[in-house]
Amino acid sequence: MLSRRHAHTLLLAGLAGIATGWWTQGSLPAHQRLAPATLAEPLQTATSSAAFTARVGQVDYRITPRYDYELSGLVVSRHDSAAWWDWIHAASNDHLNVVDLCVVWGANAAAGAYERMAFSSGQFVCYFSTDDDATWRPDYVRALSNNHLLTDSPRIARQLRGMQVGDQIRLRGSLVEYAHNAGFAFFRGTSTSRDDTGNGACETIFVREASVLQAAPAWPRWLSRLGWALLVVGLMLLWKQPYRARG
Repeated sequence: MLSRRHAHTLLLAGLAGIATGWWTQGSLPAHQRLAPATLAEPLQTATSSAAFTARVGQVDYRITPRYDYELSGLVVSRHDSAAWWDWIHAASNDHLNVVDLCVVWGANAAAGAYERMAFSSGQFVCYFSTDDDATWRPDYVRALSNNHLLTDSPRIARQLRGMQVGDQIRLRGSLVEYAHNAGFAFFRGTSTSRDDTGNGACETIFVREASVLQAAPAWPRWLSRLGWALLVVGLMLLWKQPYRARG
């Protein structure tokens, strides 16, 4: 029978696995390892697509394409609209925007400026900071974008939600405006320039194709999951240990 000491060992191993997996998950590859496609500028071209409708979550949306758009880059931060603390999407009846991906590309990716930046995501926004004055160069700052990703396809939604920090990705679709009248008038637009900043500077993309050019290493996630499993087993073994009275 496994002893209390074995249970403690499993608990410690589990905690170590969880901590190591958490610490290493989301680490970014060095710029020398980036796929050539991530070093290019996004491609924005005139569109022939007419306005169309999509129904998601019992809400009818009207979507107006502005330009066709293709983006390749490195995911540096992300926000899933299904997060338990995301109240804005729920309050807005916005089921079309499944995930936001903050992506670096072009000059930022080529020079590795992102390696000297810290990133985080909130609802509809990507935050970044750096202590290196040289990293605030305009060509580095402009070569990152927060992208509101829309789809009415369950398959593409799963693809987008599966994209992780550290993945090198390609997205094809359209820069769009979208609206609904489900209880109130809702409208969200899109940036059509890479040089704007602040509110309204995010690209809103209706995604028709999504692919991972090079995935982030999966071992930190698996290590974290193994750590949780060991922690649960250790707790169960500890709970099953016979009670020993002290006197």
